[in-house]
Amino acid sequence: MIQEKNGLFHLNTKHTSYVFKLHPDGHLEHLHYGRKIHLEESDAMTEKHTFAPGNTVLYSEDNPGVSLENAALEFSSYGKGDINEPLVEIVHADGSCTCDFLYDSHQILPGRKAFTCLPGSYGTDSEVSTLLITLIDKHYALTLDLYYYVYEEDDVICRQTCLTNNSSDSVNVHRLLSSSLTLFGTDYQVTSFHGAWGREMQRHTTRLNAGKYVVSSQCGTSSSRANPLVFVTEPNADEDSGQVYGFNLVYSGNHYEAIEADSYGHTRIVTGMSPVSFCYRLEPGNFLEAPEAVMTYSHCGFTKASHHFHSFVQNHIVRGSWQYKERPILLNSWETSYFHFTESSLLRLAKKAAKAGIELFVMDDGWFGERNDDQHSLGDWTPNLSKLPHGLKGLADRINDMGMAFGIWVEPEMVNTDSKLFKEHPDWTCSIPDQPHSEGRNQRILDLCNPNVQEYIIKSMSEVFSSANISYVKWDMNRIFSDYYSPSLPSGRQGEMLYNYYIGLYSIMKTLTERFPNILFEGCAAGGNRFDLGMLCYFPQIWASDNTDAVCRLAIQDGYSYGYPMSTIGCHVSSCPNHQTLRITPFESRFNVAAFGVLGYECNLSDMKKEELEALSEQVTLYKKWRHLLQYGTFYRIRCGNIYSWNTVSADKSKSVGFFMQKLTTANWQHEIFKAKGLDEDKRYTFSGRKLKHNIKEFGDLINTVSPIHVKQDSMLHNILTKWVKLDGETEFYHVYGDTLMYSGIKLKQGFAATGYNDEVRYFQDFCSRIYFMEEEDEAQQ
Repeated sequence: MIQEKNGLFHLNTKHTSYVFKLHPDGHLEHLHYGRKIHLEESDAMTEKHTFAPGNTVLYSEDNPGVSLENAALEFSSYGKGDINEPLVEIVHADGSCTCDFLYDSHQILPGRKAFTCLPGSYGTDSEVSTLLITLIDKHYALTLDLYYYVYEEDDVICRQTCLTNNSSDSVNVHRLLSSSLTLFGTDYQVTSFHGAWGREMQRHTTRLNAGKYVVSSQCGTSSSRANPLVFVTEPNADEDSGQVYGFNLVYSGNHYEAIEADSYGHTRIVTGMSPVSFCYRLEPGNFLEAPEAVMTYSHCGFTKASHHFHSFVQNHIVRGSWQYKERPILLNSWETSYFHFTESSLLRLAKKAAKAGIELFVMDDGWFGERNDDQHSLGDWTPNLSKLPHGLKGLADRINDMGMAFGIWVEPEMVNTDSKLFKEHPDWTCSIPDQPHSEGRNQRILDLCNPNVQEYIIKSMSEVFSSANISYVKWDMNRIFSDYYSPSLPSGRQGEMLYNYYIGLYSIMKTLTERFPNILFEGCAAGGNRFDLGMLCYFPQIWASDNTDAVCRLAIQDGYSYGYPMSTIGCHVSSCPNHQTLRITPFESRFNVAAFGVLGYECNLSDMKKEELEALSEQVTLYKKWRHLLQYGTFYRIRCGNIYSWNTVSADKSKSVGFFMQKLTTANWQHEIFKAKGLDEDKRYTFSGRKLKHNIKEFGDLINTVSPIHVKQDSMLHNILTKWVKLDGETEFYHVYGDTLMYSGIKLKQGFAATGYNDEVRYFQDFCSRIYFMEEEDEAQQ
């Protein structure tokens, strides 16, 4: 709900209020963003200014008490005394950098209007309402529109800006951010998510009470180095308590989030496109749109803020036929064969997958052109008939006959210099003419600023997607940007290159997803190098990381969970030693971690032993039973560190799946407790775990303490025994109320502590995990 009375603007969601007011001089002062409040008048909430601080600039002689540096502004720019982070930076035709945008008008509208070039959130008139504030710099005939989109049920408010040049001169825009928020006080913590390829979304927390903290990307993508998801919190905030402000951006390029504690007791938070190397020449009569920023507030800690984001992303970012549809379990061929496969080897692999109950077979890189390594044929999207003599259709038909859907890998934004496409169109890449180019993964980025390149990608991908019964597409992007340059843009407009690149990419994605609405698209960029809300506007899920190591994935998936729902996070079970870390982890743990997301496999089923295939088949069956809950349930983080614990709960709180994993064991540590979150206190549940059996090899030479004859390790006798003798694992089964599960917890069976083992002892060594099931009992059970 949006209300305005006498220049006082009150934006309400279900549990929050966002309030600002119009001053007589035309500036907007921020008053409150936080818990929902009643508001009759603003005097009590307005900062009092009688005399301006020393060594500051007065905006106007008409109001000698006000310096913009010492004001909680809703909007800011340089030049009139505010020296803190601005929303906009412009160089005018006369060379001046000063802006003076003041209130002109406002509108309150039902629903929200889509922007022209960039993707954004969406909703019906009953789900979202819009406040449009129009500011004008009368000295330079510029108009700045501030958009506020209020999603009441999700407790989310989105922000967006649009600059229009109404003058007769062009101006150079060096910064147009999406949102600016001023908080009161300067003692906050900033939680952000950093990393690299293979270790995305590592959570970091920094205390900020002076100066500036910046989260940004210069990769050309939203990046694995620094995701645009950021939280600003009270110092004592945790999962379940404390004030938490969350921010994200609907954009896939370079981003910028700055949190600045000023000299006068305010903290300003700005978010948007990175201003580094950005320069947009705005011609007379034209406009420039900034990406949409997303923000939420919770006074109940990180968990509630994450739930706001999850609901918002699921309901107002993800769209199309797969928005709420359960995602299939897939087998990807990459770590089995890399570039080296034949139609026969793929079919052997697919036959094993079908028998195990897997629903989708994905042929990864290497199926086109002369693609036998990463140096050739990107851009030449015709099947390699020496590998696939019956083409894509022939392979897809055979896969479909096995009862599985068929999917492929593509990387449409890239080209190898050793390709037909590059030889025909060397000017189609983002590279500086007549200068050496810094390569990444032996490939260059196609110039999506060029309409001819956009047309080629749409045409070539349409031909591929329609050539066979393709149900799934993995859309990859395996390098970051270098040598920022578009041959299709004039020299004076190269500062617009990345912005126009993403406008081109979004146009391509929109066209293809609308043309092929039933294909499940999964975004990928060398893993999580472009995991953002912009991509999720078109692709309903994204590959979280090329690192499939179960231990590494704990922190990666935990990090994503702060802002992205589980249905958007691609997770695979792979072989061991793991291809990224060479670590060996239990097969059960690899599944348990990957189950908390969109499950897939990347194992060589053709080489698996019978018992491994049986275990995989059991996992697939189990996941199908609980799939909807694991993908669309309400997700809770319970513990992190050496032990990670999660659970996800159904909307009616009748079911929950819990997860518990240990990185490294502690000697003689017998006792652990599993606690759930989000259950109904008054419901009675059955709590149960999987019935596991353990290979005697896992106990090493200890087998000789109970064996009547000596068993040499890895001998023929040892190997024979492992086929026929399994040790029963512990059984956990209880009848317990939700309040007990949440506030007291289940004291699990004793962990192995080197003093004995039987089926009442929990084998829980390095990298071990458990998955637990909680189901509401009916009256007959009670």
